[in-house]
Amino acid sequence: MDTKILHTLEYHKILNTLLSFAQTTMGKKKAEQLEPISELEEVKRLLQQTDEAFTFDRLKGSPSFGGIVDITASIKRAEIGGTLNPHELLGISNTTFAARRLKRLIATVHEDETIDSLFYISDQLSEQKALEDTIKICIDDNAEVADSASVTLAQIRRELRGGEARIREKLDSMIRSSTVSKMLQDQLITIRGDRFVIPVKAEYRSYFGGIVHDQSGSGATLFIEPESIVAMNNKLRETRIREEREIEIILQKLTALVSEQGEWLLYDVDLLGSLDFIFAKARLARELKATLPRMNDRGFLKLKKGRHPLIPIENVVPIDIELGNDYTSIIVTGPNTGGKTVTLKTIGLLSLMAMSGLFVPAEDGSQLCVFDAIYADIGDEQSIEQNLSTFSSHMTNIIRILKNMTPKSLVLLDELGAGTDPAEGSALAISMLEHMHRTGCRMVATTHYSELKAYAYERKGVINASMEFDINTLSPTYRLLVGVPGRSNAFAIAERLGLPGYILDYARGEVKEEDQRIEHMIASLEENRLTAEQEREKAESLRQDMEKLRSRHQSELEKLEQQRDRRIEKAEEDARSIVDKARAEAEKIIADLRQLAMEEGASVKEHKLIAARKQLDEAEPEKRRKTVKKTASAPKTRAIGPGDEVLVYSLNQKGHVVEMSGSKDAMVQLGIMKMKVSLDDLELQQSAPAAKPKQKPVTGMKRTRDDNVKSELDLRGTNLEEALMETDRFIDEAFLANLGQVYIIHGKGTGILRSGIQDYLRKHKHIKSYRLGNYGEGGNGVTVAELE
Repeated sequence: MDTKILHTLEYHKILNTLLSFAQTTMGKKKAEQLEPISELEEVKRLLQQTDEAFTFDRLKGSPSFGGIVDITASIKRAEIGGTLNPHELLGISNTTFAARRLKRLIATVHEDETIDSLFYISDQLSEQKALEDTIKICIDDNAEVADSASVTLAQIRRELRGGEARIREKLDSMIRSSTVSKMLQDQLITIRGDRFVIPVKAEYRSYFGGIVHDQSGSGATLFIEPESIVAMNNKLRETRIREEREIEIILQKLTALVSEQGEWLLYDVDLLGSLDFIFAKARLARELKATLPRMNDRGFLKLKKGRHPLIPIENVVPIDIELGNDYTSIIVTGPNTGGKTVTLKTIGLLSLMAMSGLFVPAEDGSQLCVFDAIYADIGDEQSIEQNLSTFSSHMTNIIRILKNMTPKSLVLLDELGAGTDPAEGSALAISMLEHMHRTGCRMVATTHYSELKAYAYERKGVINASMEFDINTLSPTYRLLVGVPGRSNAFAIAERLGLPGYILDYARGEVKEEDQRIEHMIASLEENRLTAEQEREKAESLRQDMEKLRSRHQSELEKLEQQRDRRIEKAEEDARSIVDKARAEAEKIIADLRQLAMEEGASVKEHKLIAARKQLDEAEPEKRRKTVKKTASAPKTRAIGPGDEVLVYSLNQKGHVVEMSGSKDAMVQLGIMKMKVSLDDLELQQSAPAAKPKQKPVTGMKRTRDDNVKSELDLRGTNLEEALMETDRFIDEAFLANLGQVYIIHGKGTGILRSGIQDYLRKHKHIKSYRLGNYGEGGNGVTVAELE
């Protein structure tokens, strides 16, 4: 992209703002080097990264890059044999620690949100925990080599501390002596050149032996090393030299470890810079209240409430503009200071931002195009040094644009043809616009020439636009009106400012009749536009009100349905309670009858007792399922027939079609229950298997269905041992009753009961398959088992 265009559209100011959001040196470098890209897939990839970082920032806040420094120079110096100092080693350790922390954070967020690009980048960060731990053992937080770096260093430092203590003890006893204390300027011990000394008054130099190491500014005090501790200071100096050598050995070993991991560490630095740069783009998007644009490479551009990012949001007037479908060129007319130039810069700058992988300050649904180049001639670029007039300067730029533009370029022209004779300027402007339009590029141009309004009106693929002007306030509104050419408003403004009427009348008489008709036509168009705008606003207000009413009514309907379900459930519970009480009493009566029969030798038919109990069981109402909304489904591929597995919408229950009842109904088997269901209430789930060849019947036991056997077993409240016993009994009864599917209710809880039941079902010979309940069947609290 031409750097001059980037400067004209103030792209560098966006980069400066972006750079301020980067937290690391590497991220700032990448922000400085950012340029628009002309490859659609690459732009989409960059925008996806920004979108993922924006999502991350919205959910977890922006991650911290604290502790991460640019260690590139240190690593390269280690690779060529240099020795790193403690500060450099500490920087490497802190950077590797921060990289591991960032990697774990992104991996955690990726478990809940789709941030594939960020996860891919962070997952490539190497794990340098061993190197990090080794450096931390040797280098403390103050960038000093710690005693724990080596056994030898620890021993040397113990000797140093012991030697210093002995010297201080010796000097303390000396300065406390009455003979020596009167010779001292102060009774204190100090250090000069790594050697312990005491401050002696200058007049006692001849009485005080030892070595003079320093003198005060006034000369009144001499810092003398007493002769009695010279040997001790020498020994201490030798120990310090040993310490320095040991530290050098430690630093060399640590540097060698860094050099071994140098390639990985350099790669990590680049990855960390990329992540910081991506999150900086997300922070810029949040600052600008920007959104993710949809990108294309077919020359289509659509901005919804697009804002210039460098104008404060409270001052900017958003624009709505579409270019590239019905028309490829827009001619914007209107008075000066109306916002035409800002409109051009907004279109150009937002296109550059999107092509750089940045969000744009516009509403959701905005679309932008990947252009091969953007060309702009904006503003007065008159050059005194080159002896070019305003017109010459504009023409030089336009000629360069004409040479380089392609059908995939965006051209922005401000005040086309200005700076010369109006007749010649308008003719040149029309000629250049026609050439550019035939080329097929996307173009937005501003002008004052009224001739261009007629050109845009007559030329297919070109449309007029204008900047709205409020006659009442004599000020522009900065709103872009596409489809309406601009008016000069000169007479209206002059009249409101108080210009005498006879002068205005004379001026109107000088205007050509054709021009007057054009002005009247534009005024009529603008009046119609205002009316249409008002009607649209009223319609939008009505639509919003209707949407609120619909939402409120839907909410009230759901509440009513919930209340109805709760009342029916309560009624069913009351009915079950009554039946349970009656069953208990009946069981007691049956027991008494049996006892009486045994005592008196009478015979009571057992099958009659069983029949009576069955009638009592049938008196219990089945629990009503809650209303399930019928959702739109894909068109049925074929008609429903016998043997098909179907879903009954009204019951939210799966079953099998036993037989067809006419053309509109079917008999459906739901567990142990058969019922007639309308075909409109059924959805085909699985077609019936193909009929197998008839085989010779095998003599054996025929299983019959016992209508008294239920298809549900409720195990809630039992322990695992009791549950397994009940399940075994229940499956045997269901198998003998020829049930195809049963429901085992174990509840959600801790999952122990569910796991135990499913382990049992997995090994049971009568179980064909099992699964957790679907939505409406109880979910994780129910296991549905298919019997052989």
